[in-house]
Amino acid sequence: MGSILRFLKLCVLEPVKSGELYEKKAQIKLDNEKKSFEIPKIEKKDKGSSEEKKRKRRPSKEWRCIDSCCWAIGYICTIWWLLLFMFQCLPGLKVPEPPGTRLKREGLIALHPVVMVPGIVTGGLELWEGRPCSEGLFRRRLWGGSFTEIFRRPMCWLEHLSLDNETGLDPPGIRVRAVPGLVAADYFAPGYFVWAILIENLARIGYEGKNMYMAAYDWRLSFQNTEVRDQTLSRLKSKIELLYVTNGNKKVVVVPHSMGVIYFLHFLKWVEVPPPIGGGGGPGWCAKHIKSIMNIGPAFLGVPKAVGNILSAESKDVAFIRAMAPGLLDSKILGLQTLHHVMRVSRTWDSVISLIPKGGEAIWGNLDWSPEEDHVCNSAKKKYKQDFDNNGNNSDSRGLFQVQEPTKYGRIISFGKIVSDLPSSQLQTLASKEFMSNNSSSNSSAACKGVWTEYDEMSRENIRIIAENKAYTMKSLLDLLRVIAPKMMKRAEAHFSHGIAENLDDPKYNHYKYWSNPLETKLPDAPDMEIYCSYGVGIPTERSYVYKQSPSGRFNSIPFQIDSAAAGSENGCLKGGVFFVDGDESVPVLSAGFMCAKGWRGKTRFNPSGMSTYIREYKHKAPANLLEGRGSESGAHVDILGNVALIEDVLRVAAGASGSELGGDRIYSDIMKMSKKINIQL
Repeated sequence: MGSILRFLKLCVLEPVKSGELYEKKAQIKLDNEKKSFEIPKIEKKDKGSSEEKKRKRRPSKEWRCIDSCCWAIGYICTIWWLLLFMFQCLPGLKVPEPPGTRLKREGLIALHPVVMVPGIVTGGLELWEGRPCSEGLFRRRLWGGSFTEIFRRPMCWLEHLSLDNETGLDPPGIRVRAVPGLVAADYFAPGYFVWAILIENLARIGYEGKNMYMAAYDWRLSFQNTEVRDQTLSRLKSKIELLYVTNGNKKVVVVPHSMGVIYFLHFLKWVEVPPPIGGGGGPGWCAKHIKSIMNIGPAFLGVPKAVGNILSAESKDVAFIRAMAPGLLDSKILGLQTLHHVMRVSRTWDSVISLIPKGGEAIWGNLDWSPEEDHVCNSAKKKYKQDFDNNGNNSDSRGLFQVQEPTKYGRIISFGKIVSDLPSSQLQTLASKEFMSNNSSSNSSAACKGVWTEYDEMSRENIRIIAENKAYTMKSLLDLLRVIAPKMMKRAEAHFSHGIAENLDDPKYNHYKYWSNPLETKLPDAPDMEIYCSYGVGIPTERSYVYKQSPSGRFNSIPFQIDSAAAGSENGCLKGGVFFVDGDESVPVLSAGFMCAKGWRGKTRFNPSGMSTYIREYKHKAPANLLEGRGSESGAHVDILGNVALIEDVLRVAAGASGSELGGDRIYSDIMKMSKKINIQL
C-alpha cells in the first residue's frame, strides 16, 4: 500500500506543484513578506531559493495526458486493494472451503493411486534440439508457459512446432518433447490453471509424487507414434504397474481429459496386444491394475470443431474476430496471414484427425435427420417445449409450443444459410471423384510470401465445384477432407478410423488405427472396472457450420470461411455462421455421453464383460463476479477441472467409493433421449 501511495504522489501531486497555482501562491507570500517590519534571514533564504527554483522551472503547462493516466492507474490500484480487502474480510465473499479439506475432515484419505492423462494442447512442450534460430532455447518451453517466444521469433517458433508433413514425426534437426511430471499440465499459462486445482485437492487428502502421476505425451503425434518415437505407452504401462506394487497392490484410478480420453482408450487395447505392436500385458492386465476410468470432457465420438480447423483454421471465435475486424487475421497490408500459418502448422499434427467426428451418418445424422434435431436454444421456446413435453397431449401446451421444421444438424457443412434448410431433394450432391482434380492452382505460394497450404495445389475450378456441392454430412465430409487435405489425410488415416465396426471379431480390427474409436474396438475383459463419462452441460457448443467462399485475392489461398453473417434459425441455434447444441463449449453432449448412455451400457458387443458405466453431468454456472475467477461450478471444457462437484467425485472414487456410492447417473441433458434415436447394432 505504501508503494501505491508513493506512486500516487509522484504521478498526481507533482504535476500540480509545477502549475500556475503554485506560482500565484509564491507571489502572494512574497508581497506579504515585503510589508513586514522584519524579515527573518531564513525567509530571505527561502525567498531566494524559491525565486531561484522558479527561474529554473519550465513555463507552466496544461494538464497532460500522462497525468490522466497516472490518476487512472491510481484509482484502479486503490479500487483493487479495496475489493481485495472486502473479499478477505466480508463473510459472504470469502473463498469457499476446498473440497479436499472438507473431505479430509470427513475421514477421506488417499487409497488408490491416481494417473492423470491430459488432452490436446494443454500439455507443455520443450525444445531439445533445434535450428540456429532457436539458440538459447534448450529445454525451454515452446508450448505452455509464458509463450514469449511467439513475439520474439514467431517464424522460428512455428517451424519448431511443425512436424514432418510426410512422416508425422520430427523434421530433420528438430526435437520437441513433452514436459515431464505434474508441471506438464498443471498450468497452461501463468494464472490459467488446467490440472492444478485437482492436484492441490488430491494433495489435501494425502496424495503426492509416490501415488500420483501425470502421463504427459506429445499431443501433436498420432497415438501409436508416441510409442514409436518416445515409448510413451510403454512408460505409462510401467508406471501403472509400479504404482500398483508400491501402493499395496491397490488398483489405479485413471483420470483422462478431452483427447486424453481416446488416447487412453488406445492404451487399453495396446497394453493387452502382444509385442511388437502392443505392450504384451495380456488379456487380464486391465482387470488387475485399473479400478476406474473417470473420463472428463470426453471426446469419444469426436468434435465438429476439428472439421472447421482443417477446412479453414476457424472456429466460432475466429469467425467472430473476422466479423468484428475484417482483414485483421489475414491482412494484406500487415502481411500477418495468421490463419495460413495456423493451417500450415496444424495440418502436420496427426492428432487433429483423431478428433474428427466418428460413426458417420448413423451417429451424427444425414441430410434430413440428426439426434439433436429437437434441440432449442431460444430460452422462451425452450421453456414452452419443456411445458409441452411435461404435459404430454395437453392441447393448451400444444398451443404454447408449435413444432417447427427440425434443424438439420446432420449437414456438418452447408455452403449458404438457405442450403442448411433446404429439403434434401433440392440439394445438388456430387461423388468425391467428380470434384477431385489434378489441376495446378492459380494461387501462387510465392505471392503469399511462402505461406504454403494444401489449397495452393487446388485449382479455382475445383474450389468452385466443392462449394457447389452445397451440403456435406459425415459420410461425404471425409471425402471432402481427402480432397482438400490429401497429404494430411493419407498420413493420418493410417493411424485413425472413423466408422462403425460390422464385426468386431474380424482380424482387421486388431490394427492400431481402430483402437481409439470406441465404435470399432472392444473394452477389455474387466467386469469390476468402472467407466465414468463426466462432462459439463448448459453451454452452447459448435455442431455444424454455414460456409461461404472467401473473397479471391492475392493473399487468400484459404478459399473458404465461416459465414459470420448467417443467423436467425427457427430454434435460435444459428449464430455467426455456427449451429449450436448443448455441451461444454467444445464437446457436444452426443460425443461425450453416448457411449456411457448406450454404447457401453450393460453387456454389448463394445463392452462384452458388462463393466459398469456412469454418466455424471455438471450443470454450468458462470461465476457471479470477477473475484470468483473462472468459477467453482463451471461446466466449460477446461474450467470444469476446477469444478468443486467434479473434484469431490474424483476424490471420493480415489478414496475407494464406487459409482453407485456416488449416486449413480446424474443427468441434466437430453443424452438418453438422443441415444434412443440412434439405431446401431449393440
